[in-house]
Amino acid sequence: MADNRAEVAEQMLAEHEQIERDMASPEVLSSPDKMRSLGRRYAELGRVVSVYREYRDAKQDLEEAQEIVEAGGEDADLFKPELPGLQAKFDALSEDLTQALLPRDEDDGRDVIMEIKAGAGGEESALFAGDLARMYERYAAKQGWSWEVLSANVTELGGIKDSEIAIRQRGQISDPSEGVWAHLKYEGGVHRVQRVPVTESQGRIQTSTAGVLVFAEVDDPGEVEIHDNDLRIDVYRSSGPGGQSVNTTDSAVRITHLPTGIVVSMQDEKSQIQNRESAMRVLRARLRQLQLDQQAAENAELRHSQVRTLDRSERIRTYNFPENRIADHRTGYKAHNLDAVLDGDLDEIIDSARQMDEKARLEHADEQ
Repeated sequence: MADNRAEVAEQMLAEHEQIERDMASPEVLSSPDKMRSLGRRYAELGRVVSVYREYRDAKQDLEEAQEIVEAGGEDADLFKPELPGLQAKFDALSEDLTQALLPRDEDDGRDVIMEIKAGAGGEESALFAGDLARMYERYAAKQGWSWEVLSANVTELGGIKDSEIAIRQRGQISDPSEGVWAHLKYEGGVHRVQRVPVTESQGRIQTSTAGVLVFAEVDDPGEVEIHDNDLRIDVYRSSGPGGQSVNTTDSAVRITHLPTGIVVSMQDEKSQIQNRESAMRVLRARLRQLQLDQQAAENAELRHSQVRTLDRSERIRTYNFPENRIADHRTGYKAHNLDAVLDGDLDEIIDSARQMDEKARLEHADEQ
C-alpha cells in the first residue's frame, strides 16, 4: 500500500470528528434515519481512527527516542535499550494501520432485507424455502438481531413460495464488521437441497432449489431517488394459502417501478398504509442494489471479491440430508453438521466466505 497512509488517516480522523459534532446537533438527534446513517459511518471510521491514533503516538515516541540516542550523552544510555521495543511497537501498529485502511465494504454496518423464494421442485422447494427461513431466523436470534416478516406467501403444507424479511441490528455497533450485512451478504444465490420429500411415497431422494436474495437496507429514504410518476400502485384484497381472501378490505399493495420493472407486493399488514411503507422499504433496497450492480459491472475494481458475484442464479450451497452434509461451492467448505446449521449454527460456513473475501481484498490491495 502506498505511503500516503497518514494523509488518508488524517482525512478520516477529520471526518470522524465532524460526524461526532453532527450527531450532537438537534437536526440529527430528531431524525432516527440520519442518526442511523451517521452512526454507521462513525463506527466504520472509528476502527481506522483508533488504530491511527495509537500509530501516531508510537511514531512520535520512537522518533523522540531516536533523536535522544543520536544526540548522545547520559540520556542516550537511558533510551537506547528502549529503542527495540519502541520500534517493534511501531512496526506492529504500522501493519495494523495498513490492514485498517484496506478497502472495505461500506455497507457492512447496514441492516438487511432478505428475500427467500421457492425454486424448481414444487411443494418440496417451498418446504425447503421454509427451512431456510427458519434457519436464518434462528441465526438472527443467536446474533441478537431483530427479525421482521414483511411479507410471506405460504403453502397449505407450511412451505414458503416467497417471503421478504427485514433483519436489523439492535442498537448501535462499534465495528461495522459486526453488522447484519457483513454477515449475510454472502447468502445470496441458489441453495440446493437433496433429500426424500414428504410428498414422495417411494422414498426416493430428490433435488430441489430455493433462491435467496440479500439487499442492504436503505437508512435514509433520500439515498435513493424515486419519483412518484415512476410508480404504479395497485391495491387489492389479501389472500391466504390457496388464494382465498383473508380480509374484506383492499389492504394489500403492489408497487411497480416503471423504469426498471421491479414489482413489490405486500399484504401481511392489516393497514394499506403499513403495507405501502413495507413495500417502499423493499423497493428502495432493490433499486439501490441495482445501481450498485450496474456500477460494479462497469468498474473492474469493484469486482475483486470472489465470493459475491452479480449472478443471482449462481448455485452457492448444497444441503444433503441423507449424509447430514453441508457444502459451500464457492469456498470449498464441507461439514457433516447439517442439523446444527439448520438450527442456526452458521458461524463457520459464513466465516469461510468472509475469510475468502478478505483474502481477495488483500490480494487486490497488494496489486495496487
